[in-house]
Amino acid sequence: ASAAPFSHASAAVLWGLPLFRHVPEAVHVSDARHNGVVRHARGVARHEVSVPDDDIVVIGGIPCTSLERTVFDVARTLPLASAVAVADAALRLVAWDPEDRVYDQGAASTWATAMEERIARARGARGIRQARWIMAFADGRAQLPGESMSRLLLHDLGFATPRLQVRLADSSHLYFVDFGLDDAKAWGEFDGEGKYTDAQFRGERTPWEVVRAEKEREDWIRATTHRPLVRWGMQHLASSVTLGRRLAEFGIRPPR
Repeated sequence: ASAAPFSHASAAVLWGLPLFRHVPEAVHVSDARHNGVVRHARGVARHEVSVPDDDIVVIGGIPCTSLERTVFDVARTLPLASAVAVADAALRLVAWDPEDRVYDQGAASTWATAMEERIARARGARGIRQARWIMAFADGRAQLPGESMSRLLLHDLGFATPRLQVRLADSSHLYFVDFGLDDAKAWGEFDGEGKYTDAQFRGERTPWEVVRAEKEREDWIRATTHRPLVRWGMQHLASSVTLGRRLAEFGIRPPR
């Protein structure tokens, strides 16, 4: 018999999807014997469910569930914030072109429709209501787990769907802003911890050069759009209350 594929959070790790605020207590595999039972033994959570062959892939020589099946399982079983971060990142894999910074809405819609059909076929399954909500909410334009969490808290605060990775340009400038909070006539930016120090984000620039470029960018955005821009970090994402307080410091109030 073929080896049971890694699944759930373990498959998410193999796919490179972020487990935001979730540390797995076990390695997850799916193996059909007694359908629907989860057995824990020696650090392994064995989900005794059937996984069709077309839902099994091999990554780095390791069998695991397909991207679609992985998101389906995670969206049903992980806490909401963790599951949203996974779903956003999966859509990003499917639809985001990092070189051209273009989001293929057609590819995203096709994948989301396939996920919705999968969820519809599993009516009554554990966590299926959460999975349905997550797939309607997911957006691959969120670049980081902190942006996914920000989206969730902004939703809780009552903001209409913020525009993500908003393109602002003139003849000599091209910038992207994380969040367009149009109902508050404001811009929002999530500052990841590595933005000023991680070479992946700053390239050949020094941290000081990154800070200076960010200031010039902010000045241009404010002057051109006549809208305030507020930044927040992970420390503001403890709850919708803490993010709401941060926005209020800049005079930005939730619409409700």
